Amino acid sequence: MNDLNYEYRVGLGRDIHRLIEDKPLKLGGVLIEFDKGLLAHSDGDVALHAAIDALLGAAGLGDIGTMFPDSDPQFMGIDSKKLFIKSREYICSRDWEIVNLDLTITAEAPRLEPHKPQMKRCIASLLGIDFMCVNVKAKTNEGLGEVGQGLAISAEAICLLRRRIKRSL
Repeated sequence: MNDLNYEYRVGLGRDIHRLIEDKPLKLGGVLIEFDKGLLAHSDGDVALHAAIDALLGAAGLGDIGTMFPDSDPQFMGIDSKKLFIKSREYICSRDWEIVNLDLTITAEAPRLEPHKPQMKRCIASLLGIDFMCVNVKAKTNEGLGEVGQGLAISAEAICLLRRRIKRSL
C-alpha cells in the first residue's frame, strides 16, 4: 500500500499522580506489588492515562479529562483498562489505525524493569496491535522533584496513528 494514501498523526500524553498508602499500584494495566498506590479518581494508572492522552491527542479527539471527567461518579475507582479500551474504540470508529506506542514511566520505586514485558503485552493486547509495536521504558528521576523523592509516579507516551485518505474520483 502506498504511503501517499494515508494520513499520519502523532500524539503526546503525560500524567502524574501522588503515591499514597494502602492502595494497589497499577501501571500499564499490570498490578505491581508495592506498599503504595496512586491517588486518583480512577485506579490512577499513569501509564495508561498518558497513553490515552497520546491516542486521543493524535486523533484530535480531546483528552482523558474531557472524555472521562473526574467529576463523573461512574469513573470513581474504575479500572483504567476499561477507559483505555473505550478510547481505542472511539479512535478506531473514526478510521484511525494505531501504528505504535512508546511509553516511559518514571518512578524512584518500585523497580519496574521486571514488569516491563508484562506491561508491554497488556498494552499491545488492549490496543489490538503487535507486541513489537509497543515499547515500555522505566526511568528514575535521580532523586529530583516529587517523583525523585518517591512521592509520585509519572508517565509520558507518544503514539503514531494512520488512516486511509478518502479521495473522490
